[in-house]
Amino acid sequence: MQSKNISVSIVSFFRSPRKLVISMAVIAAIAIACCIIFKSRPQSTSLPVVEIEQVRPRDVNIYGEYVGRIRAMQFVEVHARVEGYLEKMLFDEGTFVRKGETLFVIDPTVYRASLEKAKANLSKALAVERKATRDLERIKPLYEQNAASRLDLDNAEAAYETAKADVGMSRAALTEAEQTLSYTSVKSPISGYVSERSADIGSLVGPGGKSLLATIVNSDTVRIDFSMTALDYLKSKERNVNLGQRDDSRQWEPYVTVTMADGSEYPFRGPVDFADPKVDPKTGTFSVRAEMPNPGRSLLPGESTRVRLLMDVRENAIVIPAKAIDIQKGGAYVYVVRTDSIVERRYVETGPEVDNAIVVERGLASGENIIVEGYHKVKHGMKVDPVYATPDSVAVMQKVNANAK
Repeated sequence: MQSKNISVSIVSFFRSPRKLVISMAVIAAIAIACCIIFKSRPQSTSLPVVEIEQVRPRDVNIYGEYVGRIRAMQFVEVHARVEGYLEKMLFDEGTFVRKGETLFVIDPTVYRASLEKAKANLSKALAVERKATRDLERIKPLYEQNAASRLDLDNAEAAYETAKADVGMSRAALTEAEQTLSYTSVKSPISGYVSERSADIGSLVGPGGKSLLATIVNSDTVRIDFSMTALDYLKSKERNVNLGQRDDSRQWEPYVTVTMADGSEYPFRGPVDFADPKVDPKTGTFSVRAEMPNPGRSLLPGESTRVRLLMDVRENAIVIPAKAIDIQKGGAYVYVVRTDSIVERRYVETGPEVDNAIVVERGLASGENIIVEGYHKVKHGMKVDPVYATPDSVAVMQKVNANAK
């Protein structure tokens, strides 16, 4: 009964025009007061959090990548130098042989007989020479005593000179016969690994037959052959690098590393020791060669490989992460955070890219801070909340940004 009376009183209150106006004025005053109080309170504004990194100069190695081929330091074919039937093979195929080691034996019968004949001819020539010497020694005093004619002396001298020449020819023939006989024992010209034999025992080999007997490979040191373009040559000249020529004024020299068949990097590296002074007009490239140790024979001659060539060392270069570069039609830009946390969008001139980093030729100075994460949500002149790059900085940024939202 009481609540009903209260409702009737409220209705009768609002039905009165004067009281209605008063109530509306009170509500409006309260609303205005609330707005004033709300505006007077400080607004919570959250700055965008960005990850920054300080620019520090460092030395940078500039590499070029090419396709190369591995070649043995020495690759020698063993040929039969005399004709005959192959009698013996004194090695195991695929094994290591030393220089001077006998590999094959060719039937020496004919060549041994030629040697004996040459020895006999030399003995005969020596005997004739001795007689001619004695005859000349007898004629000379007789001629001086007018007991012999001038013709007798001339004949004695001619016979002596002829006998002496015959001795020289016989000695040369003997040397040739000895050398020819030695060719029947085919020796290894170098130390290395011998291939499979190219002729079977009993085969006729030599000038009238098959001369190639085997090949020997010395691959303890290998050569890496690859080609570079004329543009690479010009770039190397701009950096004052002469490939294949040593320069003692530099603290580094061009060297190469190669990739093995399983994709791993070969542990040794080798210097560039030759660069062709001319360009092939058909390909527009020139040949370059490097030497590399191969103690474990891990690199096989004839194998293709990826070559990485150290072409230049930039000292105290400005290098920044590639992700910090904003590439647009007008060029490349970075976002620099000043000491007052204001962002500055700056144009930079970029150089070569090295391992997900880019060399900046112009536009940045050492010690400046650049945005490496989050530049997509900032603009030039905007104030930001910078966070230095740490392993956990990305997670921190995501958490801060989420709380700010």
